Amino acid sequence: MRRHAVLAAVLLLVSGSVVGRAACAEDLVDVVHPLIGTGGGPIGYGRTMPVVTPPFGMTGWVAQTRQSGHPGLSYYHKDRTISGFAGTHQAALWMGDYGDVVIMPESGEARTLPAERALPFSHRDEVARPDYYRVVMGAGGQAIRAEMTAAAHSALFRFRFPAGTARRVLVEASRAGVTGGVRVDEAKGEIAGYNPRRSDADLGPLKLPNFRGYFVVQFSRPATMSTYPATPAPDRPTGAFATFDAGADDVEVRVGTSFISVEQARDNLRREIPGWDFETVRRALHDVWQEKLDRIAVEGLSAEQRHIFYTALYHALLYPRSLSEYGRYYSAFDDRVHEGDSYTDFATWDVFRAEFSLLTLVAPERIGGMVQALLQDYRQGGWMPKWPNPSYTNIMIGTHADSLVAEAIGKGFAGFDRALAWEAVRKDATVPPDGDGTNDWRDRKPGTPYEARGGLSYALRLGYVPADRTAEAASSTLDDAYDDWCVAQVARAVGRQADYEHFLRRSLDYRTIFNPATRFMQARNLDGSWAGPDVGWTEGGKWVYTFDVLHDVGGLIGLMGGRDALAARLDRYFDGDYNWHSNEPSHHVPYLYDFVGQPWKTQERVRAIMRTEYADRVSGLDGDDDCGQMSAWYVFSALGFYPVNPASGIYMIGSPLVSRARLRMGDGRVFSVVADRGAAEAPYIRSATLDGVPLASPMVAYRDMVDGRTLHFVMGAKPSRWGASWVAPGAR
Repeated sequence: MRRHAVLAAVLLLVSGSVVGRAACAEDLVDVVHPLIGTGGGPIGYGRTMPVVTPPFGMTGWVAQTRQSGHPGLSYYHKDRTISGFAGTHQAALWMGDYGDVVIMPESGEARTLPAERALPFSHRDEVARPDYYRVVMGAGGQAIRAEMTAAAHSALFRFRFPAGTARRVLVEASRAGVTGGVRVDEAKGEIAGYNPRRSDADLGPLKLPNFRGYFVVQFSRPATMSTYPATPAPDRPTGAFATFDAGADDVEVRVGTSFISVEQARDNLRREIPGWDFETVRRALHDVWQEKLDRIAVEGLSAEQRHIFYTALYHALLYPRSLSEYGRYYSAFDDRVHEGDSYTDFATWDVFRAEFSLLTLVAPERIGGMVQALLQDYRQGGWMPKWPNPSYTNIMIGTHADSLVAEAIGKGFAGFDRALAWEAVRKDATVPPDGDGTNDWRDRKPGTPYEARGGLSYALRLGYVPADRTAEAASSTLDDAYDDWCVAQVARAVGRQADYEHFLRRSLDYRTIFNPATRFMQARNLDGSWAGPDVGWTEGGKWVYTFDVLHDVGGLIGLMGGRDALAARLDRYFDGDYNWHSNEPSHHVPYLYDFVGQPWKTQERVRAIMRTEYADRVSGLDGDDDCGQMSAWYVFSALGFYPVNPASGIYMIGSPLVSRARLRMGDGRVFSVVADRGAAEAPYIRSATLDGVPLASPMVAYRDMVDGRTLHFVMGAKPSRWGASWVAPGAR
């Protein structure tokens, strides 16, 4: 196949559609710094990895500086050796990998254990990009240069070995403690196998005997092949070697992956990387990223801010991970292969807040398929998952797939079964999980049924989850109230008015754990008594969770005693250093000043968080990115708005860091943001208009964005009274 034909084919297969837009003047892929968040430091540790893969790619490829675990990622910036290049499916530090494969070039003596084969490297000899990774490993004349690029299910490596030495490529099918499978075929120049490892297998109810991560590895030149160990042993890794004659030419390696079969891995590779043209594959991946990043064009940011912004967008576009393999997918909910498309690695407790909302703007063509994937999981496993990895894991609380479904329906997305959506969210809200009366649903408790809404059997009677029966009860009560509001929206959309009114009433049950004596949310026991103030929280405490009423801020204002009272509590929260931006429950809190007539404080707080919690450095994310949520917060906040209640389709106004932004919507329309004097010295909004009409409230709607309107801010150096007269619905 000629070069241009190969390029066209790879572009189609990497992205799922032909890129029909000419490259813009600026190379936005150059602006992304994938090393942001990969190491600790003054700001924090974002727990990201510099993976090479397309947006939503099934397999990400990353230098392995350590073996992953839970907790533990394949790459950590402070490490100084590399023991391989992993085809990883790990979504976050606290989630394990599954079905991974590792490739490692070696010279000299064959070494199989990671600690033995690891080679030193320096970050000075490292290039990390969304479309390409390069590193030099080893010392002096014995150094090996490794390069890699990728497509959705495959990767292409190029290794340059030291002259005059034996050249060898190790393929690790499975690590010690896992019995994988591997076979060699010298005539075909191929190593193939599978890895059954699923690190989180003990966290959910499904055993999945058919689960495998399959791979096919092919080489650009003839090789002598062998497997290891000579005698299979559970305490030794399993894999194979391809050994080449000594020489000065590069060795190229291409790898196909699949969750369906070795044959499907081979077919994925044939479709995506049919030849040995490294630069063509890299260019195809580059162009897919360029098109996606160009969905948002911004002006007015400093060089550092641009790096943070587009790296955040890169991180947000990695998840959820596609499981589709050209019309088929493996389901980790019934352990079978199905026709159609699917996705996994939805960290719903995290991403419902802003990440999914961002995807509705920058990847609208994916939303219907993502929601349908959750509904397929429901049909095949009995429930929509909390955080599939790739199956049920029982990690975190609530059933926030309800929010994703409600947001997609509210914004008018199609491509999924609405009747099935109602059935799924109604089950979340009305059916307690098996064993609910005897299980306390502690986080990561092994051997439990699917958790769903842990404690729901009590909440249906009491209006709250009791802390002396269920772990994380106070947070669950609040999260369930929001999810009930989302279920109500789905009910209304499918014409179930009585159910809409029922779940809308139930969404007010958050009030059952508001302690009027302290004006804090507080867990209650089964007998109605108050539990301790520090009991029953999920990755937070009373200060954060008292504000966790995303769907009824007006009602929260009433409980607090009015707008001034809530504003004073917000002041104490921020001035007392209770804000915990490194974890998701706090992400909406600075935007609550919009609801109490003090939007200039939202503008101050948001700007301060962008300035202090994000940076263009390896420690530039203060907390787990959690499948793009931390990054999505920055993207929204830099644009000047944020989805406090994501399923409502309403975005609260903050303080635009950009001077101009252009969001290309799915139908080709463009939503524009203009901020006169939107620089660091002018963070306050003096006035705001939408298509020239003054904004009546500090908010903008998704419908305005889809219609391609222009949001225009006039900024100033001092606080103004803009937005102070608006009263939140329901505020008393």
